[in-house]
Amino acid sequence: MPVTFDQASLSSDRSGRHGHQHTRRDGRPFNPRRGADPRKRRAGGPPRERRGLDPARRAAIEAFDPATSAFSEMAVPERVVKILGVDGISQPTLVQAAVIPDAMAGRDVLGRAQTGSGKTLAFGLPILAKLAGSKSRPNHPRALIVVPTRELAGQVVTALEPLAEALQLRMVTVYGGSPYDRQIRRLERGADIVVATPGRLDDLVRRGACRLDDIQIVTLDEADHLCDLGFFPVVDDLLSKTPEGGQRLLLSATLDGDVDRLVRRHLSDPARHEVDPDVGSVTTMDHHVLVVGAGRKIDVTMALLRENPRSIVFTRTKGGATRLAADLEEAGVPAVDLHGDLSQRVRERNLDRFKSGRAQVVVATDVAARGIHVDGVGLVVHFDPAGEAKAYLHRSGRTARAGASGAVVTMATPGQARDLGDLFRRAGVEAKNVDARMVASGPMTIESLADAPEMPAPAPSSGDRGSRQGGKPPRWAPGRSGYGNRSGRPPQRRRR
Repeated sequence: MPVTFDQASLSSDRSGRHGHQHTRRDGRPFNPRRGADPRKRRAGGPPRERRGLDPARRAAIEAFDPATSAFSEMAVPERVVKILGVDGISQPTLVQAAVIPDAMAGRDVLGRAQTGSGKTLAFGLPILAKLAGSKSRPNHPRALIVVPTRELAGQVVTALEPLAEALQLRMVTVYGGSPYDRQIRRLERGADIVVATPGRLDDLVRRGACRLDDIQIVTLDEADHLCDLGFFPVVDDLLSKTPEGGQRLLLSATLDGDVDRLVRRHLSDPARHEVDPDVGSVTTMDHHVLVVGAGRKIDVTMALLRENPRSIVFTRTKGGATRLAADLEEAGVPAVDLHGDLSQRVRERNLDRFKSGRAQVVVATDVAARGIHVDGVGLVVHFDPAGEAKAYLHRSGRTARAGASGAVVTMATPGQARDLGDLFRRAGVEAKNVDARMVASGPMTIESLADAPEMPAPAPSSGDRGSRQGGKPPRWAPGRSGYGNRSGRPPQRRRR
């Protein structure tokens, strides 16, 4: 829910901690908590990104020969080329090689690329090159990057801000769940690039805190997900408020429905690039359906996660995600949950625990997981099977990023396994059905699943009470609670 504020709270925040004002020569106050008086800052000093670097990294950046990087041939600023080179990025990925030249030439671009393919730099580098060398007016950004989730906004800034600071460009992130006043103050100081979720950006535009008169380039990242979340009217209105003739870059996993409407209404003769779309990414994954009785589902899931570090598990409901994460923790598997009912602070903390390796598993709902872009995820588990092919592909795309391999396991009762056949056909996936009872004794690893004999897709059974066709679902089948029983907790075993 948006956080409101009043003018008095803004005024009190600008005063000194002890009630007196510190002023600059021009009479404007400065915040003593920031450290030195701004009058004493060295003019013409090195860019912010390099000022805070350790000497070894600074020396490495200065010593890097940009001629050894293919990015130097794509009109990317030399300082950015050096930083990328020191970080081991000297050759563009397929999507970067396709998108950057057209974007640098000022063309509108329509791109389709899989998660982890390097698309953030594909649209980010042209934005930085376009804006370098000049400054924005207060409250008048010159570039917008619109994303569907707060997590994705944070990850875009993490990837691009060090490069922007090297060019003395300011990035500001605006999204719901954070105080308005802090975001408004940052916009007042002058933001060259705004990374935003649509709802909060629309609020700030209506308040007059973010003016779109100077926008030169707009990027819509994961445009299909923006539309899935119902943001089409807001995004459509925001684009209509930017100057005509501005450049647009749109990246999306699918290009139908409302995404196609955005393209037709706001992109002018776009260059089209389809590089490693989501369906193509399934070739670097091993897909399994682990057929398990409803009463053993949680036990088998825990056994699988114990032996496979860095995993993402999907549940259908937010409550189910919370409960499964708690049960994993209780069983000794470090886990966090991620869903829309959590506060922004908790979501960021949980995601940081997962990224840093302090949590082995993140249990997430579909919407929240679209913001997870973490390399090194070796396993995706569909605890509750996906309802459609598109959701299956988006979920599964959290593994096998950037050309790496990964495994995807769907936990299914016999009835659910039968119904998954059509979903896999529509997703272009060949999945191996494995009876959990046939997996070799010992640790349940991806290798043991691969070695287990394949079973045919289960035939319909009148006794299968867990199928979609009639009958009360078993106590452990996914229900409204995410587990199925009224309490939302796993059924208690009797002590023998």
